[in-house]
Amino acid sequence: MISKEHIIKRFISYVTIDTESDPNSETTPSTEKQWVLANKLVEELKAIGMQEVSIDDNAYIMATLRSNVEYEVPTIGFISHFDTSPDFTGANVKPQIIENYNGKDIILNKAEDIVLSPDYFEDLLLYKGQTLITTDGTTLLGADDKAGICEIVSAMEYLIKRPEIKHGTIKVGFTPDEEIGRGAHKFDVQKFGADWAYTMDGSQIGELEYENFNAASTLVKIKGKIVHPGYAKDKMINSMYIATEFINSLPRLETPEHTEGYQGFFHLHDIKGNVEETTLQYIIRDHDIGHFEARKEVMVKLTNELNSQYDKEVITIEIKDQYFNMREQVEPVMHIVDIAEEAMKQLEIKPIIKPIRGGTDGSQLSYMGLPCPNIFAGGHNFHGRYEYVPVESMIKATEVICKIAELVALKHKR
Repeated sequence: MISKEHIIKRFISYVTIDTESDPNSETTPSTEKQWVLANKLVEELKAIGMQEVSIDDNAYIMATLRSNVEYEVPTIGFISHFDTSPDFTGANVKPQIIENYNGKDIILNKAEDIVLSPDYFEDLLLYKGQTLITTDGTTLLGADDKAGICEIVSAMEYLIKRPEIKHGTIKVGFTPDEEIGRGAHKFDVQKFGADWAYTMDGSQIGELEYENFNAASTLVKIKGKIVHPGYAKDKMINSMYIATEFINSLPRLETPEHTEGYQGFFHLHDIKGNVEETTLQYIIRDHDIGHFEARKEVMVKLTNELNSQYDKEVITIEIKDQYFNMREQVEPVMHIVDIAEEAMKQLEIKPIIKPIRGGTDGSQLSYMGLPCPNIFAGGHNFHGRYEYVPVESMIKATEVICKIAELVALKHKR
């Protein structure tokens, strides 16, 4: 039985270390403070009895739990990231433990009137009677993805202490900078040495995902011409007005707030401007590769049309692919998804198989030769003050890891 108190203590020891990543940094990891937790994890992996524990110059951590069976079993891996999102501060996290949640409003911060309410976050009602860990309303929590790390470490510790549970070789990997899209960039798949792996980076209990968005970032620059407004007739070009035309020419309902499921979108996430120059930063997302390419073409054609309209190149556009739908890499080896689904069912967890409306290290890793579906870690409301995680979900995720390891060994028993 996984100890509830042990899980809570381990998780809190992780989230109280600030590991926020920085998209404007060119180093790996992008922030020095990520090393604090990285070095702690290395020592912890050694302490619980893992072998081949290593950390490289970019803070990528790997470790091995050797097989305890005499026959050949595929090597599997479990991966999570230790950075937290720069969308909201992760400094001075003060977790609150809510025992036996009663299904009502949770006061996160009385002084600032910050309330976590099931009236708005209906998923809370799934966890009545359970133990929740929340923020104090002033930071994110960091369950994304320190819950995943906690579950992997706890599962390895559990298997080490119980050699009667038979398993093949298991690899674990912890990465920096996933939240800024670089978590897999310097991951050494060959060194990791697994036949396939699972990222423990999903949300609600039961989530099992092997599809994600195709993704691109887009930088649009609009050049204007500043002239004294009193003498601006036929001379001034206001880049902000052209930017408004660009924005309004894209489909208004194909944005994150109006889409769900397999629907893609254009998302304007940053704008800076004055008369002389305005920059727009978009992300493009779609599960279907054809639709994805079409969305990129829409933005290029719009740029060309506006440039033609103004009879000069006032707009430049730069589109960079970020990652692709891992479904193409996972479907040929769907047995790895089936094993995770079977593990959940044996543990009386209802599998929720759905596409990720986002990305994951597993996407890039799948294209690097390591097929890597995503499994729930248990947290909700990531990247903000309303983030929370049920402890019981973390325990179940830990059990899923152990069960997958057991099933892989059983399926290859001779």
